[in-house]
Amino acid sequence: MQTLDQPRRRLAMALAALAGFVDAAGYLSADRYFVSFMSGNTTRLGVELARQPSAALLPALLALAFVAGVVGGALLTGKLKRRHKPPLLLLVAALLGTGAALGGAGYSRAALLALAAAMGALNNSFQRDGQVAVGLTYMTGALVKMGQGLAARLQHRVTEPWADWLMLWLALAAGATLGALTFQTWPALTFWLAALIAALLAVAALVIPERTA
Repeated sequence: MQTLDQPRRRLAMALAALAGFVDAAGYLSADRYFVSFMSGNTTRLGVELARQPSAALLPALLALAFVAGVVGGALLTGKLKRRHKPPLLLLVAALLGTGAALGGAGYSRAALLALAAAMGALNNSFQRDGQVAVGLTYMTGALVKMGQGLAARLQHRVTEPWADWLMLWLALAAGATLGALTFQTWPALTFWLAALIAALLAVAALVIPERTA
């Protein structure tokens, strides 16, 4: 986060909030499976393999869809280099819209796979030297960096601001809360709203001069 200027930090927090929004709504719509938190799905996969192997297919497919989204997003960003954020976020919006349409048509599992692919693609938003610079759909790393920053501060060592990682985590938590509330109130509109937000963030990214992340 320390390599990002303020406009990019705000965009990263907005995208983390979008990820939380989608994951919480997906979780509520999918019998407690996740569309962005693949560690949770991997645990569910192991549990289902031990208890009810026939139920292990969905978490496995969600992980595959997520990886497919990462691959597709990485190929797109690799081709476009520094001007990748707007088209990448439009891809995310298209996948979210596809998930919303499939869910509305009654294809709930296919909808979840589209949502997982969208979240996988989203993680390519901030890259440095071809690697993910800021993870947007998983916060374990952010919390570790926050803890390391706090420890360095207590030892009076210069380090990156730990509060930036706290804010990223809070953004995802706030997005998840809003996603859960929205899904409970307007379940048919929730993922369409997520697609609209992704499209608006693509426009916001368009006006931020691209540099290195």
